[in-house]
Amino acid sequence: MTAPSPIRTERHDDVLVIISDNPPVNALGAGVRSGLDAAIKQGVADDSITAMVIRCDGRTFFAGADITEFGKPMQGPGLGEVVDAIEASSKPVVAAIHGTALGGGCEVALSCHYRVAVPSAKLGLPEVKLGLLPGAGGTQRLPRVAGVKLAVQMTATGDPISAKAAADAGLVDRVVGEDSLEADAIAFAKEIAGKRPLPRASEQTVTPDPDAIAAFKAANGRKMRGFDAPAANIACIELAASGASYADGIAFERQEFMKLMSGTQSAAQRHLFFAERQAAKVDDIPAGTALRPIRKVGVIGAGTMGGGISMNFLQAGIPVTIVETAQEALDQGAGTIRRNYENSAKKGRYTTEKVEGMMGLLTPTLSLDDLADCDLVIEAIYENMDVKKELFGKLDAICKPGAILASNTSYLNIDEMAAVTKRPGDVIGMHFFSPANVMKLLEVVRGAATSPDVLATVMALAKPIGKVAVVSGVCPGFIGNRMLSQRGGPANQMLMQGVAPERIDKVLTDFGMPMGVYQMSDLAGVDIGWHRDPMRIESIRDALAAKGRWGQKTKKGFYDYDENRTPSPSPEVKQVIEEFRAKSGQEAKDYSDEEILGALLYPMVNEGAKILDEGMAQRASDIDVVWIYGYGWPVYRGGPMFWANTVGLDKVVAGLEAQGVAVAPLLRRKAEAGEKF
Repeated sequence: MTAPSPIRTERHDDVLVIISDNPPVNALGAGVRSGLDAAIKQGVADDSITAMVIRCDGRTFFAGADITEFGKPMQGPGLGEVVDAIEASSKPVVAAIHGTALGGGCEVALSCHYRVAVPSAKLGLPEVKLGLLPGAGGTQRLPRVAGVKLAVQMTATGDPISAKAAADAGLVDRVVGEDSLEADAIAFAKEIAGKRPLPRASEQTVTPDPDAIAAFKAANGRKMRGFDAPAANIACIELAASGASYADGIAFERQEFMKLMSGTQSAAQRHLFFAERQAAKVDDIPAGTALRPIRKVGVIGAGTMGGGISMNFLQAGIPVTIVETAQEALDQGAGTIRRNYENSAKKGRYTTEKVEGMMGLLTPTLSLDDLADCDLVIEAIYENMDVKKELFGKLDAICKPGAILASNTSYLNIDEMAAVTKRPGDVIGMHFFSPANVMKLLEVVRGAATSPDVLATVMALAKPIGKVAVVSGVCPGFIGNRMLSQRGGPANQMLMQGVAPERIDKVLTDFGMPMGVYQMSDLAGVDIGWHRDPMRIESIRDALAAKGRWGQKTKKGFYDYDENRTPSPSPEVKQVIEEFRAKSGQEAKDYSDEEILGALLYPMVNEGAKILDEGMAQRASDIDVVWIYGYGWPVYRGGPMFWANTVGLDKVVAGLEAQGVAVAPLLRRKAEAGEKF
């Protein structure tokens, strides 16, 4: 039995309204594409029809491709054929846009002769975020309709624009009533029904704007560094602006699209797209598990981390009670939160009223007793197990039954904290990453006794506070820091073999990491974990700490720093390393950049395999999400486990063996079987 088409048509006098009903987002799957094609042909063939309107039921206009079709053979007609048929119609076609017109949806709108939109609508071409470009003429129609400047911005960033901005640029012909879209679109269609020639985007000329392209590249070069797709999108726009024919532009767009689609970067970005959605699912929690209401949150600690954590909830409209031990620290913490919000307001992100509203939800206090009515309490104090256990004992007595008790620890054992309470099922880890109001990752640490509804509640809470949550089991360092800890040993070994710290770091930053091992050390503080005895020199780090080279805070660490915190190689550090090497008798060794990269990253992949084998992470893609959103792993490389697949697990195993590292059993099994993570 043939499934009913998601496309239906309705006549309104001499206007044919073509309606898509393909929830939840009217994705442009095969049924929608074929239905649109048939409906346009119906309207063209009917002599009593003078114009057509395309609109969508539900909450949005076409919001892009059907992700269930990703990786499968495409069923005809393709979107390119459909949009060409819409544009070729001998009768005017009006797109009536509400919600979002994204990706293929925006390309459908561009192929229509006219576009109307409600004020709240947004239009965008986000393909670049999947390592792609619009593949149905979007890079050629958009600059012809709305100009080169907007076309470069929309395709190379993937960020949507408002209906007003679209109207100002000529991408939308009229902004209509929020609650009268269909009626206004039909009225507009009747108004323009007799106008000829029809404004077909492919027949428009492009006004060159090299200054706009140059300015965009200058402003966004750093952000786009390493990515292939933004450059390909810009190249398509540049060709359109060069005077090339529409047909030549389409041929080039298709060539670049296929190049990107078959490349590793797009595969990595599409992997992340699905990985992020998969990470939110906890395999052994039954669907429909009742969530605990979180109407008020307590945060203990008003420092950098506690303040940042609080901001997430305040921005989501959730009241926060923040606790400190001293009035000065409390005032400073609340002041920093206000200052951060006011700085954002200056940049246009918030109104003054919004800032005051968020600050009005914050209750600073010196008393833990004021947390008694909170539904969730998160401690963000320093990493000392005895202190944390003492605190959890107090919270157990103070907090109401059913309140969730969470630790922001980045390393310590959640089960030990839970054990001092009478409610171990209510205890969970919520590891935010610094700065907590900016970084998207939330490692949710599931204790041995954590109740399923507590875990489900915290996972669901991540979305409204703007986080991507990943579940970890209890182990030292959880997922991210446990893997990170494997990088330091090989890096220090290479230092002892004569490889300069700046070279080690450059290999990582060339790979796409935001900073290298020693840049990160200087940022965090070389003296962190130092035993504070300047006479006890057991490592290069000890030697630097003993000389007061504590990192950026002292303007000298593994690097020297100027007034702008710009690093430069240090002759003193070079001398320290050479002296230390001479005493140890370590021989110099040459490394290629590829060997440096393998020495640093293969042990991390190996640890990831152990984490999977132990059940500390649900799936390999969860590990990738942790590293993308928590540690700045380059998106276009897909995360460490995905990257290992692209390198070849057999090569990773061989590299580890050459380093003398014990290969994780799971990694070896997969390599020998020719499998991937």
